[in-house]
Amino acid sequence: MTNLVNNAILKAKAGHEEQLKAELVKMLEPSRNESGCIQYTLHESIEPGVFVFYEIWEDEAALEFHMNTPHFKSYRENIASLVDSREAFRLHKVEQ
Repeated sequence: MTNLVNNAILKAKAGHEEQLKAELVKMLEPSRNESGCIQYTLHESIEPGVFVFYEIWEDEAALEFHMNTPHFKSYRENIASLVDSREAFRLHKVEQ
């Protein structure tokens, strides 16, 4: 079975950078404690207001479980007015 990488890139609305960062940081501990989570890391770009989640999940089912947890649903509601753009990519590592 291949692990699933999820990469989410979020850009804050002007003036909401710190609020968004605080909401994203709240996701770290509960997400890391989920049984299917292998890695859940938040990065902040040198470009102001841009944040990147780098996540590794056991499989698609673990990521789907994550997106249906109460803390994920609450997070999505809390950031709705803070985010200018959001992109998410589900990835598999290319082996050579």
